[in-house]
Amino acid sequence: MKIPVSFPIDNFKEIKMQMLNWANRFNIFCLLDNHQYHFETPAFECLLAAGCKDSVSANSGTAFEQLRLFSQQNQGWLFGHFGYDLKNELEELKSNNNDGIGFSDLHFFVPKIVVELSANLLTIYCDTENAQDIFTAIKNSPAQVLPTAIKTPIAIQHRISRQEYVSAVQALQQHILRGDCYVINFCQEFFAAGAVINPLVIYQQLTNISPSPFAALYKLNDKYCISSSPERYLKKTGDQLLSQPIKGTAIRDTRNQQADEESKKQLLSSEKEKSENVMVVDLVRNDLSRVCKAGTVQVDELFGMYSFPQVHQMISTISGQLQQGLNWIDAIKATFPMGSMTGAPKKKVMQLTEHYEQTKRGLYSGSIGYVHPNGNFDFNVVIRSILYNAATQYLSFETGSAITFNSIAADEYEECLLKAAALIQVLQPNPNTEV
Repeated sequence: MKIPVSFPIDNFKEIKMQMLNWANRFNIFCLLDNHQYHFETPAFECLLAAGCKDSVSANSGTAFEQLRLFSQQNQGWLFGHFGYDLKNELEELKSNNNDGIGFSDLHFFVPKIVVELSANLLTIYCDTENAQDIFTAIKNSPAQVLPTAIKTPIAIQHRISRQEYVSAVQALQQHILRGDCYVINFCQEFFAAGAVINPLVIYQQLTNISPSPFAALYKLNDKYCISSSPERYLKKTGDQLLSQPIKGTAIRDTRNQQADEESKKQLLSSEKEKSENVMVVDLVRNDLSRVCKAGTVQVDELFGMYSFPQVHQMISTISGQLQQGLNWIDAIKATFPMGSMTGAPKKKVMQLTEHYEQTKRGLYSGSIGYVHPNGNFDFNVVIRSILYNAATQYLSFETGSAITFNSIAADEYEECLLKAAALIQVLQPNPNTEV
């Protein structure tokens, strides 16, 4: 791309919405927004890729090799996703459950235009287009996404019942008792058929309710991911890799500061939650050691407490130095799927989740992100996200929790509902609606 051109801005929130409205004219775009959380001091507040010059799309089999070739041929910006079911290429696994959305296991595209928003500058990267014309078009776009009433009420259904969930958790605990695994991330789907939504409106409402550091609005023709993810999967800066898995959740009470602080203290003192977090940290350390220089993998922060609008989360940070001669795709292959969404040992728990879950995860618990022209990258974990196929009008979101031998199935079920609360709120805005 040509040398980037920067323009001063005076209304940060307004320009962000103008960027979103402008991008919607493209069949493919990816908006990444950290909502001023500034985890690890990102270089931008908001990053937008719009239009497609070239792309690669693949399912498990030779997907990573196709991506490697595509990346070699395109040394500039790349944006896209990794679907959870790439596990079938990395291990001898399979996925036969229902998939109502239809994202491919892997898709990356070379954008026509990249727009980077910082506190007081908007920077445009492009090849053939005129940066001034793009900036003018963005500034002429509406400064808000106009709310639209949902014409047909969205009837959210459970893929599995509460009792089926409890029975599955109890069965998984028997696997733990036998020594098959130690901790397993078990997920359930909520879905709606015949759903008609405006993804931009839903994204705006979701991020108003639940702004998160790894939020994304990803449009791939007729498929959308509307994400308020709080979790980073993997970041590369120079030869430094950094992962920040989440394990440990507590409800917030923002109307009562004392109760809210007590909830946070209980999370930090919970031996169950800390045990889950440590097991995932060990798994991430093991994954990173496969591609990092010996002795460089370390835990930078253990049991970090981070507060979001609905929940407190326990987040640990692990880093390592990438071995010479390896590139960004090698780092992904060694660590995917992320340990926070699988459990340990990784292959066995992925076999078990395939058996006990009833939905193919697809893009859920996969990752969306970007690769910079200098080889750096940053990818989120696709959680707290609504997936939508506009062509079939199928809408889906999943939530999960870590199951250990000491887990109480009913409590784990309630944790799933807690994590789904913001998603349900924007899809069923009537506060008296029960799900």
